Amino acid sequence: MEKILIIDDNEYIRYTLTALLKDAGFDAGSAEDGTTGIEEVKTNLYSLVILDLKLPKMDGMEILKKIRELRNNIPVIMLTAFGDIKSAVEAMKHGAQDFITKPFDNDAIVMTIKKTLEVKYLNEEINLLRKKVDESYKKGELIGSGEKMKEIYNKLNIVAPTPITVLLEGESGTGKEVIANLIHRMSDRAGKPFIAVDCGSIPDTLIESELFGHEKGAYTDAKAQKEGKFVQANEGTIFLDEVTNLSDANQMKLLRVIESRTITPLGSNKPMKLNVRIICATNIKLSDAVNNRLFRQDLYYRLNEFRIELPPLRERKEDIPRFIGYFIKDANAELNKNIQSVSPNVLEKILCHPWPGNARELRNVIRRAVLLTHGEIINSVDIPDEIINISDISADGHPKQVSITDSTSLLEKELIIKALTEAGGNKSRAAKILNMNERTLYRRIKKLGIS
Repeated sequence: MEKILIIDDNEYIRYTLTALLKDAGFDAGSAEDGTTGIEEVKTNLYSLVILDLKLPKMDGMEILKKIRELRNNIPVIMLTAFGDIKSAVEAMKHGAQDFITKPFDNDAIVMTIKKTLEVKYLNEEINLLRKKVDESYKKGELIGSGEKMKEIYNKLNIVAPTPITVLLEGESGTGKEVIANLIHRMSDRAGKPFIAVDCGSIPDTLIESELFGHEKGAYTDAKAQKEGKFVQANEGTIFLDEVTNLSDANQMKLLRVIESRTITPLGSNKPMKLNVRIICATNIKLSDAVNNRLFRQDLYYRLNEFRIELPPLRERKEDIPRFIGYFIKDANAELNKNIQSVSPNVLEKILCHPWPGNARELRNVIRRAVLLTHGEIINSVDIPDEIINISDISADGHPKQVSITDSTSLLEKELIIKALTEAGGNKSRAAKILNMNERTLYRRIKKLGIS
């Protein structure tokens, strides 16, 4: 429930707006002057502020500037008499989102609030998308129709609609952030923020400030108040990647936040209530970290409410041809090329490679190959030497014996499945799509074990 702050010295207006907002499904707080209002903004998480332009001691313009300094993401609607419209427009130039004139129409003010909040959440979503690097790759990570991916999709359908904390385990490049984002988008928090934090990239001395925020002057370099990631994610989802990198002290602080559902910024003694869904990820088994005394057992139990293990690409070889096709299409669009496919020899190499970097590594290899290829087919000369060399050597140091027939069968199976899907399961129509004799298609379906 969005919480709205009313700052107005008129008791009747505060009472009227409070009742109106509650009837409209909002939670409302109020303050009779600027000092009290600013303190409310400091200590509570408001979604929007309604601010009277004319107030004693500190006028609305000054209060607006203070709110912008404290919480730049909170929209402010100015409340003004008809004769002060010019001043209200000036306030909008300094960061106010809209203004309402007195006396106000109840339906109009509720509509203005809803519109302003909708714009706020839309802007937050746009900003999050802008921060995403290479979104097309991230979509590609979710490609897959094998049994392991079907199991994961089933788990997502079960857990996404709930508030349960999710633990994602899997090697680097297996798509943990993508799955976390998908859980968020499948939940009732989809319209609210999704905040991702890489716990491994933030120095241990700064992680508390980064997660929970700090007050101005909390430490030597704290020259301004900072909003922590948990506050930014309020009402939405926070994704803590590589959570095993947190020190024992910071693990303890995270445990307290999870248990109390409140945070206290550095330098403050006033806790803030939170409504945040937590998703954590690690590239090692968290239970092993607990057994090796590298992670707190009590925090592990809090995070391990629902665990999803993401398989590495080498265990999803049936999905590799689909990945290749997607990444070629993606690279063609980006690089203005017209590559159609990979040669059988390249496919063989790709299927043999262990892909320690998983889908991320495969995507980079295909992207580079698309750039280098002069024709329409990617050949071995376009593939990095390390892929070819590693692929050719087995664990015992001997050349791998891989049948090219097996490799092409995988690709053929993928194409037939795709055609059947497009044809809605109609084999006759699928045969036309593939430009194949119907009987031949039946035989291939039976031989390849396609159900």
